[in-house]
Amino acid sequence: MSEFDEALLRAQRYLARFGGKTLAHLIDGKSVAGSGGTFDTLSPVDNTLLAKVARGTSAEIDQAAKAAKRAFASWRKVSGEKRREIMHKIADAIVARADEIALVECMDTGQPIRYMSKAALRGAENFRFYADRAPQAADGQSLPTGTHLNYTTREPIGPVGVITPWNTPFMLSTWKIAPALAAGCTVVHKPAEWSPLTAALLAEIALEAGLPAGVLNVVHGFGEDAGRALTEHPDIKAIGFVGETSTGSAIMAQGSQTLKRVHFELGGKNPVIVFDDADLDRALDAVLFMIYSLNGERCTSSSRALVHASIYKEFAAKAAERVRKIRVGHPLDPRTEIGPLIHPRHVAKVLSYADAARSDGATVAAGGIRSSLGENYVEPTLYTDAHNGMKIAQEEIFGPVLTMIPFADEQEALSIANDVRYGLTAYIWTRDVGRAHRVAQAVEAGMVWVNSENVRHLPTPFGGVKSSGIGRDGGDYSFDFYMETKNIAIALGDHKISRLGV
Repeated sequence: MSEFDEALLRAQRYLARFGGKTLAHLIDGKSVAGSGGTFDTLSPVDNTLLAKVARGTSAEIDQAAKAAKRAFASWRKVSGEKRREIMHKIADAIVARADEIALVECMDTGQPIRYMSKAALRGAENFRFYADRAPQAADGQSLPTGTHLNYTTREPIGPVGVITPWNTPFMLSTWKIAPALAAGCTVVHKPAEWSPLTAALLAEIALEAGLPAGVLNVVHGFGEDAGRALTEHPDIKAIGFVGETSTGSAIMAQGSQTLKRVHFELGGKNPVIVFDDADLDRALDAVLFMIYSLNGERCTSSSRALVHASIYKEFAAKAAERVRKIRVGHPLDPRTEIGPLIHPRHVAKVLSYADAARSDGATVAAGGIRSSLGENYVEPTLYTDAHNGMKIAQEEIFGPVLTMIPFADEQEALSIANDVRYGLTAYIWTRDVGRAHRVAQAVEAGMVWVNSENVRHLPTPFGGVKSSGIGRDGGDYSFDFYMETKNIAIALGDHKISRLGV
């Protein structure tokens, strides 16, 4: 039996638990069917039913928010050391079920196993990282003066809402939930309706590892009902959201009446700038990896390749040759480099850009069509002879689609790179150290990698500028969102106090 066949059998065994019954919400440690009926979650592999999922309404969100509020009263008092212990147990359980998590996620999202095989381990790493920071989460600073001792401390903000996307749902859920728990917050999690299965696995794992009931609640559903109810609920003090920029804007408006703190990781149209002095072989590898891995469904993808005019023709030709060889296939086949996109509606959006590219004068150098493998399979696509005014250069496509644009000099490269509404990441390829620093400092992005693809170091800040987001994840930066800083001033003696009415 081949490795692919074995993986498929294991996936079917793991998925069998979801078939024939409704995937319920988890509220206050209990399975809740709710009153909103159900919706279907389909496998992007062949659009077959994976599970019927309870559709959350404002009633279930209210139950979950109240459960989180009750649990917060005690969870906030749990010592950092005890939170660390529980979170490490969660991480251990994630590792123990890594195969299940990876295979379920592949079948629920269409992501190739070559990337998802490590998704659970990255989720466990997120929990361990924040588990070890839990004992120091409340630490502050000593800021003395001649008359007062000022010291700060941090306190958990309260129950928070976490709304996660469909592209790499398990890892991104742990990225948001782990620091919230370490900070002493309780959580109501609303997973994406297109890929809800591994959220249920994470909640189950957390409960079995000893996380108290009500600390992590999961309500499935759609943005217009469950999502909106969560962002408007008065007991929810903050919303952490990963997804589209337009949705982030709506969430900000919905939460404004209750003055919610928001943390947004939103869209991107990220430039990778390739200068003529770069290591071109490494640059090409990085360019292709950062747009065609994870099906191109990643916010940090290098979706615009800005290439110096002197090397543009050769670089584009080599890219096209490589793109045509990228293997499209079943997500559980270890040879697959691009799997099916998440949903027929998303496929239609991605494919619509081919006509836009042609009408704007770009060349479809590769792809731009549906694969013969099935409805949700798209051939990896490369658009060349493009300029930054084109639709394909301005809008986030969120698929395996690269737009390649020539530039004449450093100044034009920066002008093109910054001439979009987004500012999440940028990638720079050059051997000139001075140029690397100049461009990195001038490019409008929250994160910049030089002579590298996206290599994450967990203590560093992650987030964007402009329409790509608000706030930062990673390291202690996450605690700035999930915690309030309090200053306490203690008089050291009898300092002078002004007297009135004497």
